[in-house]
Amino acid sequence: MTAPVDIRGLTRSFGGPAILDNIDLTIAAGEFVVLLGRSGSGKSTLLRVLAGLDDAPARQLRLPDRRSVVFQEPRLMPWKTVIDNITLGIRRRDSRLIAAQALADVGLSHRQNAWPLTLSGGEAQRAALARALVREPELLLLDEPFAALDALTRLRMHGLVFDLWRKHRPSVLLVTHDIGEAIALADRILVLDEGRFTREIRVLLDHPRRRSAPEASRIEAELLSELGVDPSHA
Repeated sequence: MTAPVDIRGLTRSFGGPAILDNIDLTIAAGEFVVLLGRSGSGKSTLLRVLAGLDDAPARQLRLPDRRSVVFQEPRLMPWKTVIDNITLGIRRRDSRLIAAQALADVGLSHRQNAWPLTLSGGEAQRAALARALVREPELLLLDEPFAALDALTRLRMHGLVFDLWRKHRPSVLLVTHDIGEAIALADRILVLDEGRFTREIRVLLDHPRRRSAPEASRIEAELLSELGVDPSHA
């Protein structure tokens, strides 16, 4: 099966040192990849390229046509109800039925006629996920979508995203600073530093994953070291 994402020799700069420096990236169909890195490492720039929001030169750049992005901020239009936000831009007769199913998938059927400003942070991000999934993406891009949520809501969102990924099976790239989040969700973890991939780890753990499991602890220590953090001080 052809990988939906296949990039060779991707470079991006803004007049100074390269933000992305001749990198290669392949994401297999249905694979869940997590991208870690320090601030300024190039993570968001790479995601913007994958989303089609930023042009960049590459020897090869193959991306699926159907892509959806969920950002850290839900970006819901406050003057439209939740279901109208979900159907925005969808030109199908059954768009509201499809949107209603997507809202059911994220547990928001009871809020479909609510106004976005009445939603909690977790509800707003679930609505953003529904809006992304209703487009049936082959590639789902998640740009630190849980960073602004409290710890308990973030854990619940991890479970929801995993369940939705298992049901719909898009390829996923999740950008995060959270190592625990990466270990909980990823098939494969990539570390980006100064525009280059410096580490790749395959996470061969059964779900649900316990952070205290020996292999999870080993991966966490390896990632902390790669990111310049002494594991004994984490």
